[in-house]
Amino acid sequence: MFHLTKELSIELDGQLNASVLFLLGTFTIQLKRLSDNKKIQRLSMIAPDNTASIFPIPAIGVGGIVFNSQNQVLLIQRNQPPAMGLWSIPGGKLEAGESLTEACKREIKEETGLETEIRNIVAVVERRIENFHYVIIDYLALLIDEDHAMPIAQSDIADAKWVPLESITDYELVDGLAEIIRRTFCIYKGDHLAGLYDVDSKGTDYIPLL
Repeated sequence: MFHLTKELSIELDGQLNASVLFLLGTFTIQLKRLSDNKKIQRLSMIAPDNTASIFPIPAIGVGGIVFNSQNQVLLIQRNQPPAMGLWSIPGGKLEAGESLTEACKREIKEETGLETEIRNIVAVVERRIENFHYVIIDYLALLIDEDHAMPIAQSDIADAKWVPLESITDYELVDGLAEIIRRTFCIYKGDHLAGLYDVDSKGTDYIPLL
């Protein structure tokens, strides 16, 4: 049988104790890190700077209200959220690198195939529905070619058509649109100088006419 001397036994006990203490210390540090990570995860769920996990990020949208010489308004039927299946005006989300008027002109062209000239701002609306948050700027847009103004629905909408003003209530419109169309038609016909206008033709500053 192997026997340890008293001195060797003390030395080994010291090394063992040191090793055990080192392992326990390392284990404690790891547990603390795990605990801290869980606390951070819990805090991140309620922290003010992480509201994207609770609320949708706001986005800027544009819409174009277009009339023709027969006093009809251009409507499109949405085929994707939000408001899928409802009727609205051509429009969509502002993309990086483009101005508001460029976005409006592009969206009308992409959804209906029609070329337009973007004029004044007629409405600003905020919509928070179906986990979307949009601030939408609606413009009056004028047809460039009245003789070739048959809208053709593109892939991102279900339908596009000219609708007589007296018939717009026959369509299931997005909330608030009917009144915006009626008031914009008065501006279009020259009955009112309402809305915000691009007075310096830069497409950046819109102010009321005096």
